[in-house]
Amino acid sequence: MANFITLFRTFLGLTVVLVLYYQQASATMALYWVLFGLTAVVILLDGVDGYVARRFNEESQAGAVIDIIGDRIVEQIYWIAYLAVGWVPLWIPLVVIVRGVAVDGLRSIALEKGLTAFGSSTMMKSRLGVLLVSSRFSRWTYAVVKGVAFGFLILAHMPDGEASFLQVTKTVAYTSVYVTVFFCVVRGLPVVFESRRFFSSASSS
Repeated sequence: MANFITLFRTFLGLTVVLVLYYQQASATMALYWVLFGLTAVVILLDGVDGYVARRFNEESQAGAVIDIIGDRIVEQIYWIAYLAVGWVPLWIPLVVIVRGVAVDGLRSIALEKGLTAFGSSTMMKSRLGVLLVSSRFSRWTYAVVKGVAFGFLILAHMPDGEASFLQVTKTVAYTSVYVTVFFCVVRGLPVVFESRRFFSSASSS
């Protein structure tokens, strides 16, 4: 069930960005509200799949990997779509994609050693690493800020919206965008730092 939820939210996110891209020129205010609401569902389901996995004892290494893959796809397609419609600069999706590829590559090395990104067998050993990367507080905070950025970017570019409403949503949206990117990089650094031991052990063997 948890994996199904992950696949569903990935498909839903892809649907949202495709509709946004191809219907942007002729989209109505109502459609923008629908896309905003569906984006909120996509973000909320990120927590639901984990809860379902724990509740029904479906936690596994494969499930954790599928969850991360779903997160990466959703995150990157939104940033790429927002770049395509001119809402964010090129450097933002570049930073997110490079960070994601680097972190997931290092996590794949950890997975070979039986260590996962999150959970009881997390590769994070330091308290700071656990707090920034694998703790529920960190993951939920990042998801909320990212969700606000994705959702409010849609509202901020709503056609025929009131000027005061658009100004407020735009301020919230772009503040959240920069906080999200900063948090994305900061959460990736402990993974890079703690992965050094894998290369040290490989070179000494």
